[in-house]
Amino acid sequence: MNGTLNKVMLIGHLGDDVKMHYFEAGNCIGRFQLATNEVYINKTTNEKITSTEWHNLVVRNKAAEICEKYLSKGDKIYVEGRIKSRQWQAEDGSMKHTTEIQVTEFTFLSTKKDTENNKQIQSPESVKNTNFDTPNKGLPINDLPF
Repeated sequence: MNGTLNKVMLIGHLGDDVKMHYFEAGNCIGRFQLATNEVYINKTTNEKITSTEWHNLVVRNKAAEICEKYLSKGDKIYVEGRIKSRQWQAEDGSMKHTTEIQVTEFTFLSTKKDTENNKQIQSPESVKNTNFDTPNKGLPINDLPF
């Protein structure tokens, strides 16, 4: 082991529908934002405060197609992945920078499509995205401590 770890686990709600990008070789990626919330009490004012953090997520190929088909704004999802930063030069010559979560596994926790059809979710749909070539040495999703 080299002594480092780049692993992210998030549960949150989609901020928008999945945006797909297709490439000439037949590959594709899906991009969407995920909102996670932290709720705490301000000890001075005794006020309940909710702080929202937005995460840029990227899924690839078949996993992206599944997300596009089943997910929409507001849906709740569990994701695992790794942090990746990238930069590029924009058309105006300025340098742009972003940090993204490259999703390697995900589980749908609730979708509007299920709610609209009055379906009971027997078991959440779980998908492992192997397109990032990362070994899964973590816990199975059912063994998470929360």
